[in-house]
Amino acid sequence: MAPLFNWWGKESHRGTPVVVKMENPNWSMVELEGLTEEEDFIIADSSSGLPRDKGRGKNAKQLTWVLLLKAHRAAGCLASVAPALLGLVSAVKRRVASGRTDADNDGAVGGWEKENPTVKTRFYSFIKVFLWLSVLLLCFEVAAYFQGWHFGVPSLQLESLWASSFGVKSVFDWLYSKWVLIRVEYLAPPLQFLANACIVLFIIQSLDRLVLCFGCFWIRFKKIKPVPKVGDVDLESLEKGFFPMVLVQIPMCNEKEVYQQSIGAVCNLDWPKSKLLIQVLDDSDDPTTSSLIDEEVQKWQQEGANIVYRHRVIREGYKAGNLKSAMNCSYVKDYEFVAIFDADFQPTPDFLKRTVPHFKDNDELGLVQARWSFVNKDENLLTRLQNINLAFHFEVEQQVNGIFINFFGFNGTAGVWRIKALEDAGGWLERTTVEDMDIAVRAHLHGWKFIFLNDVECQCELPESYEAYRKQQHRWHSGPMQLFRLCLPDIIRSKISIWKKFNMIFLFFLLRKLILPFYSFTLFCIILPMTMFVPEAELPVWVVCFIPATMSFLNILPAPKSFPFIVPYLLFENTMSVTKFNAMISGLFQLGSAYEWVVTKKSGRSSEGDLVSLIEKGPKHQRGVSVPNLEEMKEEIQQQEKKASKKKKHNRIYMKELALAFLLLTASARSLLSAQGIHFYFLLFQGISFLLVGLDLIGEQVD
Repeated sequence: MAPLFNWWGKESHRGTPVVVKMENPNWSMVELEGLTEEEDFIIADSSSGLPRDKGRGKNAKQLTWVLLLKAHRAAGCLASVAPALLGLVSAVKRRVASGRTDADNDGAVGGWEKENPTVKTRFYSFIKVFLWLSVLLLCFEVAAYFQGWHFGVPSLQLESLWASSFGVKSVFDWLYSKWVLIRVEYLAPPLQFLANACIVLFIIQSLDRLVLCFGCFWIRFKKIKPVPKVGDVDLESLEKGFFPMVLVQIPMCNEKEVYQQSIGAVCNLDWPKSKLLIQVLDDSDDPTTSSLIDEEVQKWQQEGANIVYRHRVIREGYKAGNLKSAMNCSYVKDYEFVAIFDADFQPTPDFLKRTVPHFKDNDELGLVQARWSFVNKDENLLTRLQNINLAFHFEVEQQVNGIFINFFGFNGTAGVWRIKALEDAGGWLERTTVEDMDIAVRAHLHGWKFIFLNDVECQCELPESYEAYRKQQHRWHSGPMQLFRLCLPDIIRSKISIWKKFNMIFLFFLLRKLILPFYSFTLFCIILPMTMFVPEAELPVWVVCFIPATMSFLNILPAPKSFPFIVPYLLFENTMSVTKFNAMISGLFQLGSAYEWVVTKKSGRSSEGDLVSLIEKGPKHQRGVSVPNLEEMKEEIQQQEKKASKKKKHNRIYMKELALAFLLLTASARSLLSAQGIHFYFLLFQGISFLLVGLDLIGEQVD
């Protein structure tokens, strides 16, 4: 990312070490890299060498120097604003000059399928119609304002309207009076009805969020967590420990940036080699990537790891097809459990020792899911906001559902399945793009229970570019709607309790997968701007401001270090509602884009850290560690640079987000005519948020 506007990126030194000498030679004051308030200044008596008593107050000169230092730091921050704005403007110019938009399709780099743009133009055209209509209405309203048509808020002063209608001064007055009557009689009632319906959905979803947060608080208060029935596992005495046969699968597709780290981490799992088999399931269509992965597997085989390489010739069914093909191997029948890790995941050596024991003497348990942690959560603003979302997902949603109802959606990776549960549920199916949720729902319908371990973490990467994150979210929100259409009859006919059916249909699918993106987009991106042009229909202030702020506060609680980003988080969630709503509609009505599968692009941040640590420590060869050949790596990097010169990464302009940005900014200008303060500020900042996202200024910046 360009350094001038990367203030939200990785933290560097919080201040330059400063030493200030007082006029009194017996005293000195030192500030060291932004310490806390209590440690901000260390004051020592140079004559006695003893620290000064904390209870003694500072004298006037000391307070003066403190204020001067704070002022100097504030001035430095203000001085960086101008260069940051210049950098932002230059980035916008480069983005506009390049002319690359989301309509450009470069193919599926790192994916199974190319993106299908079938539905994009329909949705974009729908937004453009609203934009041009809002611009036309804004011009009309401004002209009417200067003609003397002033209306109070929130109710329209109809007395002046009826009085002026009998004495029309001009054609414009006649037209505007007719427009106001149309608003009052025909537009406002249905718009207000739709707004009230969305408000009801908003309140229901907020109550669901409150219940989940209360459940998380109760878990923490009572210190509830799943405990295995078997004691600590002992590698020295296998007869006393619980060491079933475990199969580990690493599905991947054209992910050359991260394959080494995942294979290396899995080969270092602390488990008896005779009880462990690792399958590297490569679906890459790039021969170079496939050969590199095969070579890495051979290196670990020479180190003694029990690992095999599988490459499909017929690549059907995406990830589900890959896993299904691997489970059909004849030797799988010898294994009782299967652990799945995506290509960018790095389990700790004790991962199996902390997850597999939960299956001991618990025959109803089908899945043990671990939490994700992120190596690049502080990389840029986009990764910070993703970390807030996923921290709430794991800490609250997954943990509460796992503790109280023993069901949640499988996250697709960092989990251990009982193979019997997979077979009982019908195995992996290629019918949707969310094969993980599909298998979890079918297993739950067959009576299997799930456990979520919040204290077992598995490192992975967050997408750093908005393009990668957008495609990931499209798949994550279109797939559940596909699955809901397919699974609804099975849920109704299943033998589970009525409460579990209600939870799965209403809470799991409808409320959290359908209603949430629907009201977020409809209420804040369509209805709210329309109420500015049809002021007879209104949204209360508590809907626009207070409840969203409260929900954002609750969402950010599992990631307390992210509190400075609470406002950007609120705005960004509403911005992403466009992508989520589009994906939800595509999946619900089986439109073309519902079947898109583009593998999330990885940057290999963990690999970079591993290489740095390797250089610092030197070429020390440890058990089970594959030391890279630096000459080979240099040649590989040169080849990658040649390929990159032909096909470079680039930032794009996202037309739907830009259109909505101008729609919201237009509505904010209209709100000034009615003096609607809270609505104006919300629309203004939300429009700026859409503008930044539309110009691709929120994630990774490519020079």
